Amino acid sequence: MVNKDRLKKLAADERFIVGIYNYCDRWCERCPQTSRCLNFSISEEEFSDPEAQDIRNKAFWNKLSGILEETLELLKESAEKWGIELETLGGTNEIEHIKAKDVAVENHLLCRAAKGYSRWVGDWFSGRETLFFEIAAAAREGVSLEEAVEVIRWYQYFICAKVMRAVRGSLEDEEEGSDEFPSDSDGSAKIALIAIDRSIAAWAVIQYYITDSDKGVIDGISFLDGLRQAIEETFPHARSFIRPGFDEINSNR
Repeated sequence: MVNKDRLKKLAADERFIVGIYNYCDRWCERCPQTSRCLNFSISEEEFSDPEAQDIRNKAFWNKLSGILEETLELLKESAEKWGIELETLGGTNEIEHIKAKDVAVENHLLCRAAKGYSRWVGDWFSGRETLFFEIAAAAREGVSLEEAVEVIRWYQYFICAKVMRAVRGSLEDEEEGSDEFPSDSDGSAKIALIAIDRSIAAWAVIQYYITDSDKGVIDGISFLDGLRQAIEETFPHARSFIRPGFDEINSNR
């Protein structure tokens, strides 16, 4: 199990890009930057045992619990270093304030739209399993239906999660009067936009295979395009946000 000293040593390792995992799409199997990611390194080290990778196995939860305990200890140490009293941060007023913010995020137009897309994808794919088996059997060379489906499914809920994080960050910036740029909300909005771009391209592949004029695909693409435009209007600086390790040349590489 990774202890505090090991965590500190890993965090200080210059090969890791600070914050690279904050604005990625969590698709480690396809990421060219895993060797530069602290989260990936810890995950590989801690969950190398097949049993520790199985969410149904007790070893997985024991390992996860151990990591949480070590992380909390580091958090307490850092709080003491900066003179922050963690015990005072969870008062009744603060909890009510957080709940109110949760409601505001849930009710935000962008968040409702993104969540609606997640549900629509599930509905669209349900009942079409036979169709996809038939299409896959007659797949045309150079265009992978399997890849397209994998991309759509990967980002089905991811888009909503990142839109909600972006909206929450924006509300917090307004509340605190922060005009910091770049902001976390822009970074979250950017990876949501990237996920939407890739999803639209994947839906175009689906449309390439379907010959029965399934209007649902066009509806989905139109919906995503509208969501994309709304996000760009709400977060005008999102596209220019520089994601550590992805949108810049790192001098430590």
